[in-house]
Amino acid sequence: MQINYTKKFQKAFLKLDNKHRAKVLNIIQIFQENPLSQILRNHPLKGSMLGQSAISVTGDLRIIFEEHQEYTLVLMLDLGTHNQVY
Repeated sequence: MQINYTKKFQKAFLKLDNKHRAKVLNIIQIFQENPLSQILRNHPLKGSMLGQSAISVTGDLRIIFEEHQEYTLVLMLDLGTHNQVY
């Protein structure tokens, strides 16, 4: 699996405190090993975000991404709280 990150995602990541950065990196590692792991709560989005999916980092922190070619290529689009990313 190849993962690419948008500048928006990278900027949001750098704004996080060290504790949340570590959690994001841990979730991305789990995602790389098994993108459908129940821990991630991976789900497709609807409406204006159709074609994108989300995974949970914490109760409120989400990663928005697009997957291509059955998870061969993943583009991490955004990172933030539920209200920030939706």
